[in-house]
Amino acid sequence: MDIRYSSHFEDAKKYDTSDLRRHFLIEKLFVPGEIKMTYSHIDRIIVAGITPTDKALSLEGSKELGCTYFLERRELGVINIGGAGIVKLDGEKYELNKEDGLYVGMGVKEVSFESLDANSPAKFYVNSGTAHKTYPTVKIGLDKANKVKAGSDEECNKRTINQYVHPAVCESCQLVMGMTILEPGSVWNTMPCHTHERRMEVYLYFNMDEESNVFHLMGTPDETRHIVVRNEQAVISPSWSIHSGVGTKNYTFIWGMVGENQTFTDMDVVAAKDLR
Repeated sequence: MDIRYSSHFEDAKKYDTSDLRRHFLIEKLFVPGEIKMTYSHIDRIIVAGITPTDKALSLEGSKELGCTYFLERRELGVINIGGAGIVKLDGEKYELNKEDGLYVGMGVKEVSFESLDANSPAKFYVNSGTAHKTYPTVKIGLDKANKVKAGSDEECNKRTINQYVHPAVCESCQLVMGMTILEPGSVWNTMPCHTHERRMEVYLYFNMDEESNVFHLMGTPDETRHIVVRNEQAVISPSWSIHSGVGTKNYTFIWGMVGENQTFTDMDVVAAKDLR
């Protein structure tokens, strides 16, 4: 498990490119036959890419979690961005096709992941936050996600926000998770940008070809920075940071948030004229 510690915004002002990438970028998430996991001390979120091939892969308790099994004190959300696969929860199977999601509540002892075809493996993207109460497991297909249309062609940010783990869809303790799909010709994921002091966020960018990238914007509004992100890489975004990004082409990203509340609209908008 890769451990990332919190950074104060005054310290982050002094980071060069390599420092920014080391602290905030998760470069390799989907490795065939492996679980790649990052634990951030920012609100104690766990980000994982799980790519089973010829055998199942399981989430286990660990010293880092201080528990006997992974979901003893946690909940998780998963969205599959690869081939068809199965998530097994205490023996009960949930088949997830591409773009299917699943919310799993605290207390499930055995959590494993399988691919239906090792030559076209599932790519399970997982966000996990600490939990205080057990809520029911819910499978959420893309068609069941709460959809919010946003942006315009003129602003180059026309997109559909698909809310999977969200109060409008299912109950959770603090985790909120979804997938935003940008339409062709749109490249901004949000502008004007914003901060949300009460929640941190992790972005997974994907559906990008080898020649494309996203410039993920971060930093305080008066000290902006950027991280160049490529296909299937993720960025940890602290609550003090602006949330925005622009790609060389349209793309898709999964966002996951944990923190003080679950209010999706609880954000402080920063006007473009006020950015530095």
